[in-house]
Amino acid sequence: MPGWAWTLVGVAGGLLLCWLVLVAVLWGTRPDDLRLRDLLRLLPDVLRLVRRLASDAELPRGVRIRLWLLLGYLALPIDLVPDFIPVLGYADDAVVVALVLRSVVRRAGAGAVARHWPGTPEGLAALRRATRLPS
Repeated sequence: MPGWAWTLVGVAGGLLLCWLVLVAVLWGTRPDDLRLRDLLRLLPDVLRLVRRLASDAELPRGVRIRLWLLLGYLALPIDLVPDFIPVLGYADDAVVVALVLRSVVRRAGAGAVARHWPGTPEGLAALRRATRLPS
């Protein structure tokens, strides 16, 4: 086999290995008491929450910039794991949202998330469990 073919096989193998590690991490860190269906019901509320937080002038500028970048990432069709892959396609988006929300809570406080939450209190509790946000 020519050298370029071995390079191509190596890159494909490395990408496959990274993808398998991502799948394992997503599977291992999933909350036990929440089902994917429950989390998908939260999606519209989470998107409204992120937009409301990004528009809040009382939050620090760095927090708002992170939130606008998150909205841009969610709007782009290019993801870490393509969305056409069942379950995992949306799981990478959920992980990115969870990381950004944790960052926002650390900087702006849990009160900002509670103040802007558009859904039910049960939905907010489920979001806190899923993202491991403080109460």
